[in-house]
Amino acid sequence: MPLLLKAQTVISLNIDGTINPVSAEYIHRGIEKAISENATCILIHLNTPGGLLKSTRVIVGDMLESRIPIIVYVSPAGAHAGSAGVFITLAADIAVMAPGTNIGAAHPVNLQGGSDTIMNSKSTNDAAAFIRTIAEFRKRNLQWAEDAVRQSVAITANEALVKNIIDFISTGDQELLNQVDGKLILRDSSRIVLHTKGASIQILEMGFTEKILNIISDPDVAYILLMLGLIGLLFELFNPGSIFPGIIGFISLVLAFYALNTLPVNYAGLSLIIFGIVLLLLEIKVVSHGMLAIGGITALLIGSLMLIRPDSTMEFARISRVLIISSVSVTSCFFLFIIGMGLKAQRRKPVIGIESMLGEVAETIDALNPSGKVRMQGEIWNAVSVSGNINKGEKVRVKEVKNLTLYVEHSHI
Repeated sequence: MPLLLKAQTVISLNIDGTINPVSAEYIHRGIEKAISENATCILIHLNTPGGLLKSTRVIVGDMLESRIPIIVYVSPAGAHAGSAGVFITLAADIAVMAPGTNIGAAHPVNLQGGSDTIMNSKSTNDAAAFIRTIAEFRKRNLQWAEDAVRQSVAITANEALVKNIIDFISTGDQELLNQVDGKLILRDSSRIVLHTKGASIQILEMGFTEKILNIISDPDVAYILLMLGLIGLLFELFNPGSIFPGIIGFISLVLAFYALNTLPVNYAGLSLIIFGIVLLLLEIKVVSHGMLAIGGITALLIGSLMLIRPDSTMEFARISRVLIISSVSVTSCFFLFIIGMGLKAQRRKPVIGIESMLGEVAETIDALNPSGKVRMQGEIWNAVSVSGNINKGEKVRVKEVKNLTLYVEHSHI
């Protein structure tokens, strides 16, 4: 006898973006919630250009082991299940696509920037074996699944239905639930009949922390955090005690490295960015007639353009050129003008206190032989000559101030 699920609740998840550790944790949490509430099934709305194969393996593992049936719905119109999205769609108990969507191009990309042919071949073979395992387990088109990995083929929703890649084409959630109603799902020795017609959909949103981590995984955001982090820390190093720039810089840098871990980073580009900022700092400290500044701006620009590997087929892994140019311009101005002005202010002579008196010119009221009195800025001070006797009415320069006594010498003014 088939096992009938009486619960009429569907847990709905939404993956709109890259597949990363945050996505994997979100789906895992959704499966646990569906189990705790004895939901009829889980509905995952999917629109992704791809992501990390490691995170994809975690998601697929959770999906294949879930005792709650999982439906993957590539939607809305115009959505794409690319790269990692292909693995996730094929791993679903029921795969559905909306009209106007497409699926495919699952060739793996080396995220470390290497171009070794043997390593690329190993990655491709491993991904092909992985997707064949999924397709065989879910009884889907084995040949097309392997071609999606090896040849990066992509097809429309209608073609996917004909090729036994998906089970249905649906225009919306309610139509989808009506279509899968009565569908038989096998679970080990058990058989589950879905009763989804008229079921209530309970949306599970990403948590606040998940949303933040998912946002920073965007290449543009990761780049901004990287620049902000480097500037903040270096500003703190050159201006000890500022505190706030150091705190913001450290937090930004940690978040940036978390995000960059999910992207195909070119470490030569990262090194050039750091080197460029160091050169800009040296321009402030060392007189180079602009040579260090030019080198720093050049290194910063080239490093930013190189930061994400250009040969990556991951469409999402691109930094906006406008953002790069704007960031390099703002960063250069920041170092050359703002920090430069701050350091000049630090070198400026004090205008109050005892230090402000050093080097000032005074006039002797009486002869210094070697002590006497002088007038400086309208005030009369005790003074001691450190350069021999000085006659009354002569100009003297303050060399030292000690115990409210001025130690002066002949002035050549």
